[in-house]
Amino acid sequence: MVTLIEDKFVTAESLVEVGSGINEVDTNQEPYEGITFESDLAAKAFYDEYAKRVGFFTRIVSSRKSERDGSIISRRFACNKEGYNLNRQKAGGAQIRKRKSKREGCMAMILVKRDKPGKWAVTKFVREHNHPLVVSSGSDRPTPDDKDRRIKELSTELQRTNLQLKACREQLCIVMEYIEEHAESLSRTVEKTVRKVKETDESGCQ
Repeated sequence: MVTLIEDKFVTAESLVEVGSGINEVDTNQEPYEGITFESDLAAKAFYDEYAKRVGFFTRIVSSRKSERDGSIISRRFACNKEGYNLNRQKAGGAQIRKRKSKREGCMAMILVKRDKPGKWAVTKFVREHNHPLVVSSGSDRPTPDDKDRRIKELSTELQRTNLQLKACREQLCIVMEYIEEHAESLSRTVEKTVRKVKETDESGCQ
């Protein structure tokens, strides 16, 4: 029984915790037929690490289950550019528009099979890719120290911004007080002017 898992995308950063198995294998070496792991997860982690060094991403392409108990007995991990996206059509012939496919029919892959409980072996390894590989240096990734430094920088910048906002708020309050005082003075001046005009009119009438 073969189970296809076409859209399970695995990046090279998926190796945080994969259990035991990979620690017994030199992760700097290239996969080869016959190398063994304690689990399929350990095999996947090893291939992910290899993909990260070489410059590609991986996918779980297919799995095979035991007809006796339904447990996984083999998995195929491949380059994420494996295969092709076929154009689907709606009932009536209208073609469904899809995003540009990133798959290029790459054949690079490993096939791992369970020999017995606690032992998985690579039975097939295809090295060659039909597309350029992009290797990212480890220095591109932020280290914990870099993250802490960045957090401190952002905190300092936030404090500086808060101080600037406080100063602006104080200046705005001063301006508002000046405007209020000026408005009151202007209002008093207008009242005096109106009162004098009335007094002048009244004295003229007499």
